[in-house]
Amino acid sequence: MKIITDIITEGKGKRVYATENPDEAIVYYKDEAIAFHGLKRGRIIGKGEINNRICEYMFTLLSQQGVPNHFIGRVDERSSLVRRVTIIPVVVKVRNIVAGSLARRTGYPEGTRLNNTVIEYCLKDTELDDPLVNLTHITAMGLATAEEIRAMESMAVRVNDILTEVLREISIELIDFKLEFGRFHGEILVSDEISPDTCRFWDASTHEPLDIDRFRRDLGDVAGAYREVLHRLTGYAYQTNEEEP
Repeated sequence: MKIITDIITEGKGKRVYATENPDEAIVYYKDEAIAFHGLKRGRIIGKGEINNRICEYMFTLLSQQGVPNHFIGRVDERSSLVRRVTIIPVVVKVRNIVAGSLARRTGYPEGTRLNNTVIEYCLKDTELDDPLVNLTHITAMGLATAEEIRAMESMAVRVNDILTEVLREISIELIDFKLEFGRFHGEILVSDEISPDTCRFWDASTHEPLDIDRFRRDLGDVAGAYREVLHRLTGYAYQTNEEEP
């Protein structure tokens, strides 16, 4: 496999590179951490390697459970080979417990368990602060068809069920998470990443965050939280010689 140096896209936590195969791409996970739409920046030592392994675990699990996704295989410590999808510019947010923007918008106390899972759609546009949209917005703007949105929601609910059960077994609460989807030869695939960068994970006993909120809120030991999630999921004890800034 030959990697072409052209960057297809770069986001907060990763870069995506083209390969000689037009149907495949390489995802490179970075240690860079960005919050509040770029107003806060930092580096979480080992985050790229840890997220790469967590995504390998998560996407492999979904494949085993029949959920179609873009993951092909891990290439090295920081990179994975994926199907080169066309990303649908709609982010699906799945919420089980009140946290983050939902608490701010509704006034419900953070940590309140919802009576049912909440599904939200956001326009994937950081310049507009990823605004909430509904099905009629999405179809009116031609971002996706109603059928595609129904497929995305169905897969999101299925992912929630799978991850909730797996995480419960390792004493982690799945508070909420966001998913991105892509089109690949007529099929809708779960894409992007599933990691502490895109999910809220809380320790089931202490309710301490084990995710990017530790960076957002200056809670400390951010790298340790990421390592803990990886270790509970896979048993792999990640170590680095670098010190967290």
